[in-house]
Amino acid sequence: MKKTQQDILTEISTLRRTIEENYPELQKYLDETRETLPQGGIGGEIDVDSLKNHRDSLKSLIDKYKKQEK
Repeated sequence: MKKTQQDILTEISTLRRTIEENYPELQKYLDETRETLPQGGIGGEIDVDSLKNHRDSLKSLIDKYKKQEK
């Protein structure tokens, strides 16, 4: 796995943990965002763009929630 992929996967894990610990009411949306995770392409490689999209969707979920809280 390329370092870039590993970095993105680490970010995804951190964002998911942030949601679970700080925004438990958003956990119901984690299954929906999980659908954006890639299933693996040729040779089982994970598409970096798909990972970035998934990471960005998690960031967006948190950002939208924070704005609504204000």
